[in-house]
Amino acid sequence: MHPIFRNTTSLGAYLAVWTVLAALLAALMRVPGDLTWSQALSVAVPLCLFYAFVCLTPWYLCRAFPLGKAGVARLLTNHLGAAILASALWIGLARLLGAILELGPELAPAIPQLVVVGLLLYLLSVALHYALLAVEASREAALQARDAELRALKSQINPHFLFNCLNSISALTSTDPARARDMCVLLSDFLRNTLGLGERASIPWREELDLARTYLEVEQVRFGARLQVEMQVDDACAECQVPPLVLQPLIENAIKHGIATMVDGGIVRLEGRIKDGRLAVRVENSFDPEAPSPRRHGLGLRNVRNRLETRFGDAAHLHVAAQNNRFSAEMVFPCYKTDQ
Repeated sequence: MHPIFRNTTSLGAYLAVWTVLAALLAALMRVPGDLTWSQALSVAVPLCLFYAFVCLTPWYLCRAFPLGKAGVARLLTNHLGAAILASALWIGLARLLGAILELGPELAPAIPQLVVVGLLLYLLSVALHYALLAVEASREAALQARDAELRALKSQINPHFLFNCLNSISALTSTDPARARDMCVLLSDFLRNTLGLGERASIPWREELDLARTYLEVEQVRFGARLQVEMQVDDACAECQVPPLVLQPLIENAIKHGIATMVDGGIVRLEGRIKDGRLAVRVENSFDPEAPSPRRHGLGLRNVRNRLETRFGDAAHLHVAAQNNRFSAEMVFPCYKTDQ
């Protein structure tokens, strides 16, 4: 089915454009001077409404013979043949309308113009359909890029996270089996909750926050009293749509580059609020300024920044700052309550 039939608004706009074309065609038909406005419109309006649907048929030909894959000779043969057939139907209907309205002699001088217009409209339709297919291909490529981006994000997060967790579980099995069991359950919950995210462009903030809580619970088993968590998140944020796992790198960064470098540990503070229709999320952590800088520092932050830019454009930003042994990362983006 042609995509225009999936949306009544698009179909209405399309027919409105053809109504305007009907008025222009009527004006062109009056050039020889044998037709009045009413006579020209009585032929042009039904003719254009009929041809509006004829000019949707190139959708199927364009899909069958895509540019770059079908040979030039084959493309020209098929589309020119279809254009001639469509123009024949166009002229045939025009003559039929002329006969019904008893306008044969008056309509005859306009027939050559109708032939040219019919061919041009059909060939223009072919060009527009190829452009539409190019847009659809671009959207599909963007979806695939988004999925690849999420898979890349997950591959960056999970390997060393899993490595650290499994090492901790291994160590706890001999010293504290109960904590090792708790960590296994929490880790299982976290991984299970992330399985279906690759197919979703956005998730509600409450789901993203639940994932973050589960992740922090796993890390709290690992770090014990060294990791303290404070959360201040407004309930109004709950239904804001966010890219899945966009919060994860900020929290992971806070633990890996902050808490893990401190002998006594520290605090990870998470804040979320709505301001002027935008969701502002701030992750703050303690850090040791004298600790050696880990390799790949900043990769997670660049990933988040790129994802926000891809998803929201200039409407989103990520700001980071370090002051008084505290590091903060704040991302701000529009709060859409549905996936947009």
